[in-house]
Amino acid sequence: MENNSSEIIKSYGMTRRNFLRVTSMSAAGFLIGCAVNPVTGEKQFMLMSEAQEVQIDKENSPHQFSSDYGILQDRALNNYIAGLGKNLAAKTQRPDMPYSFQGVNATYINAYAFPGGSIAITRGILLKLDNEAELAGLLGHELGHVNARHTAQQMSKSTVTNIGIAILTAYVGTKYSQYAGLAGQLGMLGAGALLASYSRSNERQADALGNDYMVQAGYNTQGFVGLMEMLNSLSKHKSAGITDTLFATHPMSDERHKTALQNAQTTYKATLKSPLGTERYMDNTSRLRAIRGAIEGMQKGETLMAGKKYGEAESHFRKALKQAPGDYAGLLLMSKCLLAQNKNAEAQRYAEQAKQVNGREAQAYHVSGFAKTRRKRFSAAFQDFRRYEQLLPGNPNTTYFKGLALDGMGRRKEAAGEYSRYLQSVQQGPQAKQAYQRMVQWGFIKK
Repeated sequence: MENNSSEIIKSYGMTRRNFLRVTSMSAAGFLIGCAVNPVTGEKQFMLMSEAQEVQIDKENSPHQFSSDYGILQDRALNNYIAGLGKNLAAKTQRPDMPYSFQGVNATYINAYAFPGGSIAITRGILLKLDNEAELAGLLGHELGHVNARHTAQQMSKSTVTNIGIAILTAYVGTKYSQYAGLAGQLGMLGAGALLASYSRSNERQADALGNDYMVQAGYNTQGFVGLMEMLNSLSKHKSAGITDTLFATHPMSDERHKTALQNAQTTYKATLKSPLGTERYMDNTSRLRAIRGAIEGMQKGETLMAGKKYGEAESHFRKALKQAPGDYAGLLLMSKCLLAQNKNAEAQRYAEQAKQVNGREAQAYHVSGFAKTRRKRFSAAFQDFRRYEQLLPGNPNTTYFKGLALDGMGRRKEAAGEYSRYLQSVQQGPQAKQAYQRMVQWGFIKK
């Protein structure tokens, strides 16, 4: 056991204290024993309690939402999504979970759920839907994952049942190589880094549950068929960068589409006369669809950014911002693109604009602080990182950047305090190495 635990500690870059804390949760799970699956009614091996599911959700979902540029700026659309989701949640096997439903400003195509019931859908996928029934099917599918406890089931199969944000940031660069570029330098997680990856059997079960929930709520089952047709088409004509996370976490297959068609002609045939809610969906998404061109431009820009074609990406972002000048995601994408080209002063200006547009969302403060650090405006950078931490606590990288800003100001003792806090969570990578070396140089750590 000593050799195995040492390997786990080494691979995840965690302290022995963190390892013991995390694995003690596994031990608690054994005491819980086999749980009854709320969907099937059958006993299943489960090391995670419902309270732990909710806690994991509470700790991690805000970081994912922020990496997706926060909750929709269109409050009316967000309220529409939340109301529809609440209606569906009442039809589930776990109606008392602390569900939340929101759209997020990200432009890539995806929808996802955290184990405690926090569910989000991106602007990219909202633009791919044709009616309210398809939206109900999409939210129902994500509710299926929560109700079948798919994330908890996966984590129960692992020795480490709760990686958590602090430990995850230590290995994102190696385990998620697609997020190891600018996002890593900025000290933020890339989109999708915190999301569960489901198996094909998980997807089949979530489909069955989602289809059932949406027809119980009074929708035409053709909405679920339409959703599967759209996803199946996307899976066969993948757009690099736009659907990568969707199909990495939600594997698609012809079988899922065929099952939806079969169910429409058998189990749910009577619902084919039920409404699709096309007009209602179009009314509620009209403001989003009015900037479709801008969002598609941002999608192209992000794809080019991933290929390090920053000049071309910048051109797409500029065009997008002409159509949607106050778009929070667009402003931050432009700022990041400029940072990648070392155009730090202009990058700072765009990040400042994003702060003005949405001052309650954290990411703009991190990007702004990073730009100011590059420009050696350490005092202003420190204020940005401190504000980020107030809005979104729990990211150890923010602690490192606060230390870096204090270091730049010559405030060694305070910088050492922040570096020490950072090293308690993260012991690997260039940031950890730099923090450690500075503390050695200053005499706070004796070799």
